[in-house]
Amino acid sequence: MSYQATIRSERFAFTDLRELLGRASEEKSGDQLAGVAAHSHRQRAAAKVALADVPLSDFLAKPLLCADDDAVSNALLADQDAGLFRSYASLTVGELRETILGDGLTPEQLAKLGRALLPEMAAAVAMLMSTKDLVYAASRLRVVTRCRNTMGQAGVLGARIQPNHPTDDVGAILLAAVEGLVLGSGDAVIGVNPATESVETVGSILATLDRLITTASIPTQACCLAHITTQLAAMEKGAPVDLLFQSIAGTEAANKSYGIDLSLLAEGRERVLEHHRRRGGFLPDHQVMYFETGQGSALSAEAHHGIDQLTCEARAHGVARLFNPFLVNSVVGFIGPEYLANERQITRAGLEDHFVGKLLGLPMGVDVCYTNHADADQNSAENLLLLLTTAGCNYFMGVPCSDDVMLNYQSTSHHDIATARRLFGLQPAPEFATWLEGRGLGLGLTTPGNPALEPAVCRLLTAGGF
Repeated sequence: MSYQATIRSERFAFTDLRELLGRASEEKSGDQLAGVAAHSHRQRAAAKVALADVPLSDFLAKPLLCADDDAVSNALLADQDAGLFRSYASLTVGELRETILGDGLTPEQLAKLGRALLPEMAAAVAMLMSTKDLVYAASRLRVVTRCRNTMGQAGVLGARIQPNHPTDDVGAILLAAVEGLVLGSGDAVIGVNPATESVETVGSILATLDRLITTASIPTQACCLAHITTQLAAMEKGAPVDLLFQSIAGTEAANKSYGIDLSLLAEGRERVLEHHRRRGGFLPDHQVMYFETGQGSALSAEAHHGIDQLTCEARAHGVARLFNPFLVNSVVGFIGPEYLANERQITRAGLEDHFVGKLLGLPMGVDVCYTNHADADQNSAENLLLLLTTAGCNYFMGVPCSDDVMLNYQSTSHHDIATARRLFGLQPAPEFATWLEGRGLGLGLTTPGNPALEPAVCRLLTAGGF
């Protein structure tokens, strides 16, 4: 059965849900590259009109990717709260939008609604939303997680310290981490992207960061963002693993391109939980997984099955939800202009990813970033940073001077996060804020040129035994 709509006496028909979603999605260079995007603004408007009238039950009756053909589809279907969905099955996508934006549901009820939805439904409703809608709806959703500290509460804006180094120099990584701590970042995680996939290097980075965290009694966690198998191999050799990281995607084939499947993720999670039980020092009922996603990843792996990149991203969020993660973030502009060409597309994708993830119950952060060959700049990144702060984003990246010298892309700095906290009256995670104040660092508002900066770095390194 096709879907139809008429715009100014011109009739448009869409063969199935897969085509309808692709045509209804906001303009993205990746969807154009894949041949699934609307051919005109009028066709996109018609697709949105038609999509608004689609019953949610159609997404079960006419799946985009059958469970028999894709392990991810099978797992997402099993994870959906089918009993709860029956209360919403008669809604159309347009009515779901009105329900989310209306006053009829409390934030707690809205969070519960997310468990009834398949990721494709969340993507569909995002396609009908404006920038304001995406910000407002996400701002009503809080997702709180616990590891060594507690993230995601109202009034909290977290930061990941990203102290990458092009040669994995452990001393340079340590100094960059300490600088971030002094400037108030690091409550989400101190997370290093290693330059090489070496078990020994990963183990060395994790051991150094653990020494800093434990001897200075910092209520945070470390992570080395190597492949999951490299991290687990380092753990088997004695490396301390706080959070287990992996990039994930929304189809079985795309995850295979990463060298992973759902069973490997499940095994890794259980092994790290057992590792934590032996180590001690973590909060009860804590989460241990850290995932990164990003629109365009399935297309770049030629594993999108003709599905638009927002819907593929929503399915990746569904994968994350299977494993109860501590952190999830969309690296929204990192994949390049082939998938998100400019400031407008990056901004739209970042707000979509954040809303969809929050609706599905994920502790969403965003790497507000762009590559140097995209039509974007630091001003556009700051615009998105402020929009996402308004939307209640859990955390951002703290990169020295916003310039990642290993990954060669532009992100957000410790100073950007401190400014956002000041503007919106936000603080770091409560345990981390207490630690900062106990160290005489205030709430991360130390600035370059402040005479307290250098002594604070020295005190922290001395406390860490370095």
